[in-house]
Amino acid sequence: MSKTKKHCVVSLSGGMDSSTLLLRALKEYDTVTGISFDYGQKHRVELERAQQLVDYVNNNPMRVYHHDHAENGFEEVYSKINYRQIKLDGLSALLDSALVEGGDDVPEGHYENDNMKETVVPNRNKIFASITQAVALSVANKTGEKCHIALGVHAGDFEVYPDCRQEFRDADDTAFREGNWNADMVGYFTPYIKGNKFTILQDGEKLVEELGLSFDEVYKRTNTSYKPYPSGNSDYKSASSVERIEAFIELGRRDPVQYEDESGEVSYEVAEAHVREILAQHGKTHTVAVLGRD
Repeated sequence: MSKTKKHCVVSLSGGMDSSTLLLRALKEYDTVTGISFDYGQKHRVELERAQQLVDYVNNNPMRVYHHDHAENGFEEVYSKINYRQIKLDGLSALLDSALVEGGDDVPEGHYENDNMKETVVPNRNKIFASITQAVALSVANKTGEKCHIALGVHAGDFEVYPDCRQEFRDADDTAFREGNWNADMVGYFTPYIKGNKFTILQDGEKLVEELGLSFDEVYKRTNTSYKPYPSGNSDYKSASSVERIEAFIELGRRDPVQYEDESGEVSYEVAEAHVREILAQHGKTHTVAVLGRD
C-alpha cells in the first residue's frame, strides 16, 4: 500500500463501519490516531472490541507497497495506532435514549421501523465531533501538516440519525472554523458517505487482503449489537444487528462474531434465518448463499 496523505484521526466506535474505516485510514495515511467514547452506552462491549482490534493490528505486520516497487516490492511493517478511550460516562444519567444505561429497552426489528428513533442519543455526534476536531487540530498544530478526521458515516444512517446528515456536518464544520485559529489545517475523510453497510463490508474484505490481515480476526473484534449479552455475545434481533447480518448475507460470508438469544449461544445460521424473515417482511430478499470463506 502506498500512502499519499499524512495524518488522520479516526472516530472508532468498535462497530463494523468504523473498524473498516480504521483499516482504510491505515492504508492511506502515515499516522493514525483512534478515539473511542465511553458515554455510558449499554453496548459498552464495543469499547473492548475496539481495543482488541487495535491490539491485533498493532501486533501484526501489514504489507506496505512502495512507489519504487520494481526494486523493493512489498515490505511488512508494524503500523502503530495511537489509541485513546475518552470517558464521558457521567453523561448517561442526564441523557434520554434507549442506548444508554437507565434508558428504555432497545427496540427490535428493522431500521425502517418508526420506533428506531428511540436509539438516537441527543447531540451525540456533536459532542464527539468537538473532541475529535480538537484532537485533529492539535495534531495539525504540532506537526505543521494537515490532519484529516475520518468518519464512518454512510447513507443508511441518514434516515434515523439527523446528526449523520451532511447538513449537520456542514453546519458543525462552520462552527469549528469560526471558533478556532488554523482550522483550515483540518479536513475530513468520509469514504463511505454514499455507501451502506454492505459496501463498507465489501471494502473491508478488500482491505484485509491488501494489508495482509485476517478477515475473521478483524471482524470478530467488532460489535454492532445494541443489545449484547453479559457474555459479550451479540443479539441478532436489534436493528443494528439485523443491518449487520444483512450485509454479511449480501457478501456471502459468515459473520465471525458469536450470536446469542434467550436460550444461549446460537449458530450464525439461526441468526441469519431470523434476519431473512425480517427482511422478507420489508420486501427485501437476498439470494446470496453463505460461502464460509476464511
